[in-house]
Amino acid sequence: MRNLFYRSVAAVCLAAAPVSQAAAMTVQPVVLDLQTAGRGMSQVITVENTFSTPLPVELQIQQLELTEDGVKLTGVDPGDLLVFPPQALIQPGQTQSFRVQYVGDPDLQESKHYYITVAQLPVKLPEGQSAIQILYNFQVLVSIGPQGGKPAIAVVDSAVSDDAGHHNPLITVRNDSANYGYLSQGKLRVVARDAAGNEVARETLNGPEIQQRMGFGLIGGHQTRKVRLPVELPTAAGTVEVTFSPGD
Repeated sequence: MRNLFYRSVAAVCLAAAPVSQAAAMTVQPVVLDLQTAGRGMSQVITVENTFSTPLPVELQIQQLELTEDGVKLTGVDPGDLLVFPPQALIQPGQTQSFRVQYVGDPDLQESKHYYITVAQLPVKLPEGQSAIQILYNFQVLVSIGPQGGKPAIAVVDSAVSDDAGHHNPLITVRNDSANYGYLSQGKLRVVARDAAGNEVARETLNGPEIQQRMGFGLIGGHQTRKVRLPVELPTAAGTVEVTFSPGD
C-alpha cells in the first residue's frame, strides 16, 4: 500500500516570483501570455528535475472562470491549448521543455485564461512494498487576449478593511477593455485619512513591489475584481483613496 500526499503551488495572478520551485522540481515561467496568431501563439514551459531519481510528470489543462474574488477552477479543458509532449519522464539533473500552443478561436472577442498544471505522477512500487510519496503540482497561468488593444484598468472603489485587527485597503478594480492586464504592470498609490480628514498614511507600490507582495494581479477582460492590498493602515476609521496608473 502507498500513501500519496499532494502539494500544489499556484502560480497565478497570486504568484510572486517568475519561477516556481519546490525541493526537487522547478517550473518556469509561471505566467504565459499567448497571442491568437503569429509567432506569439506558442511558448515553452521548462521543468527541471533536481531529484536524485527520475521524475514522471503530466501537463493538464483547465479553463479558468474569472470572479469578483479572482479566478475559479472549472475542471474543463475546452481544447484551446495543445501541449507537447503531454507527459515526460525527466532524468535526474535534466530539464524538459514543453511547448504550449493556442489553437482556439483566432477572432477572440474577450480574453481567456487557463491553468496548466504540471503534475508529478506517482511511481509504481515493487509488489508488497509500501511508502509515502509526496507529489508536487505546479499551476502555470496562461492568458490569451484579442489582437490589438490594451487593458483599461481603474480603481472604482476603495475602503478600509478591518480584519482581525489589521487595517488594509480593500479596492474594487474594473477593466473596461476586452484585453486582460496585470496590476503589476503599473503603480498603485494609497492615501489614507483619519475621521477628521488628516492624512495618516501614504504609499506607492510600483510594479516589482506589487508582484513581490501580492502577485501579478490578473484583471481579465471586462472583469470587476476585489483586491486587498498588503498595506497596513494605522486605523480603520476615516477613508482611503487608491489610484492605479498603468505602465508604459
